[in-house]
Amino acid sequence: MRVAVAFDHRGVKLRQRLLEVLASLGHEAVDLGTDAPEPRIDYPDKAREVGEAIRSGEAERALLVCGSGVGASVAANKLPGIRAAICHDAYSAHQGVEHDDMNVLCLGSEVVGEELAADLTRTFMSARFDGGERYVRRLEKIEQMERETTYG
Repeated sequence: MRVAVAFDHRGVKLRQRLLEVLASLGHEAVDLGTDAPEPRIDYPDKAREVGEAIRSGEAERALLVCGSGVGASVAANKLPGIRAAICHDAYSAHQGVEHDDMNVLCLGSEVVGEELAADLTRTFMSARFDGGERYVRRLEKIEQMERETTYG
């Protein structure tokens, strides 16, 4: 699977470990940077890049990392078709995909360490959308909300 990865200046501390995890799982990283803590990079810019990669078909899923994961999640969810969530536990990382078709995993580099981030990434990447009627119905409601908000 092609996976967009993006880090702001605080999220970059998880970069190397998450790239290693994706490679070990056989996934191709679409690297959207950054690779250094300076200069400061604003998480909304990275969220937009991740969202555009998914929306264009360049990537199927994404990892988006900032200091807390909160800002990254808020920003990414402003884009139609993006279903991002901050997950700092394994249950949310798989359930978000299985029930909500989450396509962006947001992590906080100041909240989780490298090994928990690696475990969450493995969990997120191995999960598959259930496709059950109730989950599809809920996603259709979300898509309707996006259309109403975007097009009036």
